[in-house]
Amino acid sequence: MWRNLLLRGTTCLLQVAAPRFLHQRPFPPFSCVRLLTQRLLHRPPQLLGKGYFLAHSGTRAYKKDAKSTVDIPTSPVTITDIKQYLRSKEIPFHDGYSCLHIPSMFINPSDRKDSYSLFIDKTTGQFVCKDTLVEGSWEDIQDCLEVMQKQEQDFLSPHVLLGYPESMEEQEERETELREVQRIWSSSVPLTDVPEEEVLLVKTMFQISKVSNATLKKFGVRLFKPTKSLVFPWFGGTDSSLKGVKLLSAQSTDNNKVIYKEATVPKCNSFYSLFGLPLVGRMEAEVVLTGSELDTLAVSQATGLPSVALPRGVSCLPPILLPYLEQFKRVTLWLGDDIRSWEASKIFSRKLGLRRCSLVRPGEYRPCPVEALAQGKNLGHIIKSSIPAAHKSIVSFKQLREDVYGELSNTEQVAGVKWARFPELNRILKGHRKGELTVFTGPTGSGKTTFISEVALDLCMQGVNTLWGSFEINNVRLAKVMLTQFAMQRLEDNLERYDFWADKFEELPLYFMTFHGQQNIKAVLDTMQHSVYLYDINHVIIDNLQFMMGQENLSVDKFAVQDHIIGAFRKFATNSSCHVTLVIHPRKEEDDRDLQTASIFGSAKASQEADNVLILQEKKLVTCPGRRSLQVTKNRFDGDVGIFPLDFLKSSLTFEAPIQGKHKLRKVASKPENEGGEGKKVEVKKEKAAKTAKAPRTVTEKESVQQ
Repeated sequence: MWRNLLLRGTTCLLQVAAPRFLHQRPFPPFSCVRLLTQRLLHRPPQLLGKGYFLAHSGTRAYKKDAKSTVDIPTSPVTITDIKQYLRSKEIPFHDGYSCLHIPSMFINPSDRKDSYSLFIDKTTGQFVCKDTLVEGSWEDIQDCLEVMQKQEQDFLSPHVLLGYPESMEEQEERETELREVQRIWSSSVPLTDVPEEEVLLVKTMFQISKVSNATLKKFGVRLFKPTKSLVFPWFGGTDSSLKGVKLLSAQSTDNNKVIYKEATVPKCNSFYSLFGLPLVGRMEAEVVLTGSELDTLAVSQATGLPSVALPRGVSCLPPILLPYLEQFKRVTLWLGDDIRSWEASKIFSRKLGLRRCSLVRPGEYRPCPVEALAQGKNLGHIIKSSIPAAHKSIVSFKQLREDVYGELSNTEQVAGVKWARFPELNRILKGHRKGELTVFTGPTGSGKTTFISEVALDLCMQGVNTLWGSFEINNVRLAKVMLTQFAMQRLEDNLERYDFWADKFEELPLYFMTFHGQQNIKAVLDTMQHSVYLYDINHVIIDNLQFMMGQENLSVDKFAVQDHIIGAFRKFATNSSCHVTLVIHPRKEEDDRDLQTASIFGSAKASQEADNVLILQEKKLVTCPGRRSLQVTKNRFDGDVGIFPLDFLKSSLTFEAPIQGKHKLRKVASKPENEGGEGKKVEVKKEKAAKTAKAPRTVTEKESVQQ
């Protein structure tokens, strides 16, 4: 009975997802139903994680979006497993740089233009067919091959891999975005049709005076007059049709620099494409990968080399784009002229394959391509002088010399991303840097999770790709807190504004682990490594350490287990160039005593391995809004430490530094027997607290020495 119901429900899914499916398949309909049924039976958790709840018209449709969470199978696939399975099915494959190439099972063998057009990612097992644009997981390939074997088919219809049904709301949103793409494109004007005086003005505004009209026409760049923006098209598919557009606007600053602002339609997280890819021939063996469309124009014009631009700049290289770069034997990464671009180049070269990648090191004589073209530099010579990405385990100072100079000449960028909401934290830590380990602690109930969520949100709003691992609080409650902090208001009282703020919050590069409760350290590290590869995560928050100790061997000393976990996070942060923030509960201390570095639970390894140690102090015997403060007790970057007070605003769940001298700490009413000598001590504490409140908000150790 239940199987009949399941098959009946599966048939409904088929009809909803692809109305013309029954007319386009090359095999019996029951095999299609059985294929999807197997996927339903074998992977129910993944289906539930990606499914949608359809609502009747007039009601709100709530949906679960798998993109907001990061999860991996209990047994991640390895390249060895993939190769063994393909050999067992007698499927030929070519071992590429980052993908395995196999004949596409979705194309009739007699119609195949390229015998190896299906690409399987070596790290994740995800695949994409370049001929049909079918995408899926490694399990999908296995399901398809099993059906082909049982039905004795040479190929399958691309429609056999059905996406999960969309809600009416999502369908309307997708159709609206496609209409918007066409509206913008049809409303924009080719620069060849714009008067020459206006073209010169536009080029001057965008600082691309040296870019010729022929180059702009070659790449299909247009002008959208209502917003004075350049329009860069994204073409894709077998017919190279228009799939999306990016609008770029320019604004001049007081120091004659240009700030670029971009907007993509559809949203960049829903469509990935490489600008300039349709102009690259199938036989090309070399390509220059840039971080912006303007740089691609400059490289193509000055060198004649194939050049493509990443859709999201230096913030992300989606693995779905790797198959489109497999044909190139040499990839030159010229992503920009700052430290952040240089770090991104080294990270992306690992995905692309170190052996074929070379990097253009930023420097005085190697600005970004569009600036180099404006300055009349030889871009071909700069590309030829790029350095190989592959490196040995031992290097000399000669190899490090340019890197050291780069850090000395770019001190602000080396210091990391600055916080917008916590200027006092910038004064001490100088910024948020990749590859570091931060240990954060505070008394129970002091608001550690709330505070660290705002600190992470601040960075995420500035483009730092963030992964949250909350084992103590479920993701819905955590997201509710962060959304309130993002909107700076209680949305419970303004539900009509929920969709407005949720839409903006959804655009942040923020992801959540699906773990909750006690977890094994290996599963957590696998998920972190998976997210760094898939989403280019720069910041991971683990809340908290104690929830990963319960799954380890109980016969082993708990301090040894903690040391092992901390060492694993330290190694991950260094090897993955990713900042890890680790929340650790403190040891039990007296209520009237401040926490110290030694108060962190466990051995001294946590404070030894950490680059930064932050303590959220709370005076429990004092009542007033300014009773909390943040203390930095370790800063490996430049040694500055210090403390500054914090106010908690319950209406927005945010923290801020109190106005100087605004609050005076008040002692909680003591018992009568504490009078006399104890009363004098209380008065002394009041005087010290009042002096602290009147003191400057942040006093670093270096400043105190200078004073």
